[in-house]
Amino acid sequence: MALAFVLAVLTGAVRSAVSVLFATLGEVIAERAGVLNLGVEGCMLVGACGGFIVGVETDNTLLAIVVGTLLGGVVSLIHAYLTISRGANQVASGLALLFFCLGLTALIGAPYVSKNVTGLNPVPVPLLSELPYLGPILFRHDLLSYAAYLLCPVVWFVLFRTRWGLIVRAVGEDARVPFAAGWKVRPVQYAAVFIGGLLGGLGGAHLSLAYTHSWVEGMTNGRGFIAVALVIFSTWHPIRALGGALVFGGAIALQLQLQGLGVPVSPFVLNMAPYILTIVVLLLTSRNRRFSMPQGLRLSFQGS
Repeated sequence: MALAFVLAVLTGAVRSAVSVLFATLGEVIAERAGVLNLGVEGCMLVGACGGFIVGVETDNTLLAIVVGTLLGGVVSLIHAYLTISRGANQVASGLALLFFCLGLTALIGAPYVSKNVTGLNPVPVPLLSELPYLGPILFRHDLLSYAAYLLCPVVWFVLFRTRWGLIVRAVGEDARVPFAAGWKVRPVQYAAVFIGGLLGGLGGAHLSLAYTHSWVEGMTNGRGFIAVALVIFSTWHPIRALGGALVFGGAIALQLQLQGLGVPVSPFVLNMAPYILTIVVLLLTSRNRRFSMPQGLRLSFQGS
């Protein structure tokens, strides 16, 4: 019984972490370029809603994922324009984008609340899925889950082992340096924010098309803000972001299992557990994090 409970929690942790991991990786890229996007929650919402609607109307899961991903990227360009081109306050712009997307998805998604979609189902990896213990935990998930975990080393490689990644990091530290070297700063920042929005939209699409197979208003439930917090926890590093996402996913899986067992604890307290755990982890790991922050992010709390 105890072993089955642990296996269920660990399996759920891997599955629950996927949507927030996509968003976290996207935000790592954007913040490495010196742009804070608190509207990542909005990108996830439009990705979840738009992807779900396309999935219901066309029964084409691939098209639904692509549309959800692109919608997240398009929405992020609003934030990029306001902050990069118009010099708006990044915090205010991100929050405004979030509330805009929250209202928009509530409006257009209302007719689809009671509907279901085929979406993505688990695809066991041959042989590996039969391994004792590790098989069910790691190798019996949907294709986007596998893609999310493989994306961590890819993002790391791009940021730290490619010319473009070097330019992104240079822009995030001090835009004057790449500008003096002949690089245009704004296109780099636009690209980073757009990629961040794409991954946020993809995380939202996974949430509605693979995790829940349904749509409800505000279904991201703060995952975008958790993604921003995990970027800080990971010190803007894509590999460490994986650990943070798994901690958050594990907390979600744990509270779901406890509710399923009928543990005599208020469900509201259990629902709070993942977010409380995230705060605790940030408090315990926050020492000296400021030394890892891209210097350009210090401008995010003032108009530039």
